[in-house]
Amino acid sequence: EGMLRDVVSESGLDTDAPEIGFSEAAGTINSDLTVGVDVTKALALKAHAGLSSRGMSMHGAGFIVTPAVAVHLGLGKRPGLERHIREYRNGRDLMARARGVMAIDLFGLDAETVRGRFPEIYQHLATTVKRARDAQFTKSATKDAESYAGEWWLFGKPRQELRPALDRLPRYIATVETAKHRVFQFLDAAILPDNKLVAIGTDDGFALGVLSSRIHIVWTLSQGATLEDRPCYTKSRCFDPFPFPAADDLQKHRIRRIADDLDAHRKRVLEDHPHLTLTGLYNVLEKLRAGTQPDALDTADRRIFDDGLVLILKEYHDRLDTEVAAAYGWPADLPDTEILARLVALNQERVREEAAGQIRWLRPDYQIPRFGTEKDKAGLRLEGGTMRDAVTDTKPGAKPSFPIGDVAQTGAVMLALVSAGGSVSAAVLAARFRQGRRVLPQLQSILAALVRTGTIASPDGGQTFQLRRIA
Repeated sequence: EGMLRDVVSESGLDTDAPEIGFSEAAGTINSDLTVGVDVTKALALKAHAGLSSRGMSMHGAGFIVTPAVAVHLGLGKRPGLERHIREYRNGRDLMARARGVMAIDLFGLDAETVRGRFPEIYQHLATTVKRARDAQFTKSATKDAESYAGEWWLFGKPRQELRPALDRLPRYIATVETAKHRVFQFLDAAILPDNKLVAIGTDDGFALGVLSSRIHIVWTLSQGATLEDRPCYTKSRCFDPFPFPAADDLQKHRIRRIADDLDAHRKRVLEDHPHLTLTGLYNVLEKLRAGTQPDALDTADRRIFDDGLVLILKEYHDRLDTEVAAAYGWPADLPDTEILARLVALNQERVREEAAGQIRWLRPDYQIPRFGTEKDKAGLRLEGGTMRDAVTDTKPGAKPSFPIGDVAQTGAVMLALVSAGGSVSAAVLAARFRQGRRVLPQLQSILAALVRTGTIASPDGGQTFQLRRIA
């Protein structure tokens, strides 16, 4: 027990009577110098294994080129080079405006291959990156410097562990490691993330929605460090221990749809108005949340409010906060301290579940083959209290297995409806899969969500289902 004081104001520091203002909090003082909920008790969850990492650390300015230089180095002329010169984004590109630069990424190639297939690239990097790394090794003969000099055509830290998680995804989630506002967004899979970005290997809007919610932001502000006045997002403290809600399919669908709309809205207004930035949008949003009325904004902020449609941005976030809280089964207006207490308790519950073999994989189709137990890999996993078969190869003519993952399951249901060719019941659809009636609850939930969104129709109020006819 004790009193924790934080400096909140300072004045007259160069006089004999300086004035220092403090905020005070009494209670148990934790090891991270906080009072109240001890978030340091939260442990990393297996459910998030292999999905998140910082982006590429290049260790050489020569890897970054303009599109014009890329063409000069053979882009469009050398076959296959388009796979190794990619769009590139750092923190400023995301929160301000993208500079339009590209990066030379030769991961997986040896020097001989680069020299033979892409001679212009080889010479460019030899005269820029190699020269700098050789000088660094001469000055400081550390093990890292020796490694960087020996493989000079590759990034210093190419993030081998992240690449499989991003492979074959159309998009992934990224956030700036250190930023005034904690914003998560989708990046196209073709974009290479910089070391100052934290990348998360999923294309699911549900994950984007939960990460963008107030519940997760409160968590990140308590778990992450700060650089000056800017909060930091670290994989090990902010993402790995964070317990996602055990949402049902309908709740996931609602969150997914709002998150996709939010991401599309931000991208649209930024594309339409070159003067806008994400930082500017969220500066104005913060003022609205603090109670400032649009008419009270100054001229610059009012222009951002109007062009950026910030009221709509606020509505998307408010809806996300409500839906994500509902997915946890919590009130949407919980105070921050109560949110933290519940998240720490939920984290500890999930740790106990995982010790007993129940892992709520965030992306099971990718994670189970790599990080699952032998039982998982054999085709079974425990999720939400029910046993489900994983995806397995089937013999010709055999019934397909009901897949793992919301997106794959929804696609399987739509394909089954197409094959049915008319109105069918959920039980009939379940019979089309190898697991039969065991997947009936999941099917009914997916069908209800598809009806609500207008994707399919149920003329008899939920008894049978069919594809919606388009006039």
